[in-house]
Amino acid sequence: MRSWTDSLRFAFQPVVNLMTGGVAALEILARPESGDILAEARRDSELDGRLAVSAFRAAVRKETLLPLHVNVFAGTLADFGGLQPLYDAVREAGRMPWEVTLDVCPPYAHVPRRALLEAVSAVRGQGFRICADGVGDGDAPLRLLADLAPELVKLDASLLARPAAVRAMRVLCDGLGALLSVEGVETEAQYAAARSAGAQWAQGELFAPPARLPAADVYVPPGSPGAPPARRSGPSVRQFVRPAALLPATASAGQVRALLTGSPDVSGVLLVDRNGVPVRSVHRSRFLLSMSGRYGHALYADRPAAKLGDVPRTVGVDATAWEVLDVVAVGGRGRTSDDVAVVDANGRCVGVVRLADLVRALAESRVEEAAGLNPLTRLPGSDAITDEVDRWIADGRAFTLSWLDVDHFKQVNDRAGFAAGDELIRAVGRTLLRSASESTHVGHIGGDDFLVLTDPEELDPLAASVLDVPWSACRRPVTLSLATVLCLPGSVPDHRRAAACLAPLKEAAKALGGTSWVLGRAGTPGHEVRRGSNRAAAQAG
Repeated sequence: MRSWTDSLRFAFQPVVNLMTGGVAALEILARPESGDILAEARRDSELDGRLAVSAFRAAVRKETLLPLHVNVFAGTLADFGGLQPLYDAVREAGRMPWEVTLDVCPPYAHVPRRALLEAVSAVRGQGFRICADGVGDGDAPLRLLADLAPELVKLDASLLARPAAVRAMRVLCDGLGALLSVEGVETEAQYAAARSAGAQWAQGELFAPPARLPAADVYVPPGSPGAPPARRSGPSVRQFVRPAALLPATASAGQVRALLTGSPDVSGVLLVDRNGVPVRSVHRSRFLLSMSGRYGHALYADRPAAKLGDVPRTVGVDATAWEVLDVVAVGGRGRTSDDVAVVDANGRCVGVVRLADLVRALAESRVEEAAGLNPLTRLPGSDAITDEVDRWIADGRAFTLSWLDVDHFKQVNDRAGFAAGDELIRAVGRTLLRSASESTHVGHIGGDDFLVLTDPEELDPLAASVLDVPWSACRRPVTLSLATVLCLPGSVPDHRRAAACLAPLKEAAKALGGTSWVLGRAGTPGHEVRRGSNRAAAQAG
């Protein structure tokens, strides 16, 4: 009698790290020659569990060292309380559970929530990683997504038509400690949209179609756009994680040599204990140099590889790229090319980062930042501020957005000269920057106009720092106008609406005499005059 496995084949699709352009993992996809076995698996949890095991074993037969993504329906996990047969298969194959990510697939609607969360806790306790699959095109409620706390969230490419939704999901992922991936990317336009919206991983026909053999090389569009603007603390190390080559701490030097000679792209091997915690780091060049000596193979082949390793350099998954550079800087120059192991809260290795990837990305971000700076004040332009406004809105933060300019600046230039006008603008910019807290963002959007984003409680001292100063240009008194809009959570959908609320407030501030300040609230008519006098009343007096 013919078994369902007789007509079933598996294909492998690379999951691409958008920061490095390398393959981060392989998703194993069932490809039946006839029938719809996936529809049957959705209804039959036992069949779905067997499919997961078969998918993993198919990858083992291809002898790939890359991390693997295995699909499983949410209902299957809830029904069985875990996936013990898959865990047994992983151990039997000599792989580590944390090298396997379970892509938990919808539907979720009729899955018992408590049973699902308990099952996820059980498989995570075994070492498996969790991915929430089909988000944005399925029925995964945000509350469940937060409770699952996945290591990865996969969005459907159809959401790229709504970049604000993708950016909001990136903010949510940052809060959950998850990476954001987009699946189904088929065009270079979608690729560019995924990167600009903040996705860190992606997969789809553009990079490489599903194939019977695991692909090590993928197509990445040339002239790729830069990474999304980094926060002040620097880009997260998660964006640069590569798969790690892992072997047990008891591995012999001969086993390490076999892995390195059979995998020319592997730059080093991490030896890990039973819990996946790195105990030694073996650098490719130094190790092979020791083994290639006159008596190297005879001396070391059967001895523990740990004898030829070094203490591993590690950083947590929440580290920034700059913190990785600090770790690298502490050691001697001879280890600057060593991979740095990235570990989770339990100390287990989740991958490695390479110094070259970090230096290249940080250099690119610095070039991009420099290109966006105003040449007069060296402050960022409007794009950097508005991007940050959108992030604060997505975070649900209250904020104030302020527009500051010099009154009658053309007359200042005409009477005092452009050099005096330039020096006045630089001085205002310096004052704003000195008074700004770490969370405040100051931009120079051209001419005499400045844009300031800050927390509401930091507004008053910042305003006082520029409005209380007796400004002048070549001994000619100068006044400033400040307009501020207070935006509470939910009051504006994006930076465009915040800017629209700010425009009439600026007009109101300019209508006042002397140094002026007008404050309004988004969604509320009217405004409060905090500084300045009514020009008409002043003239009448």
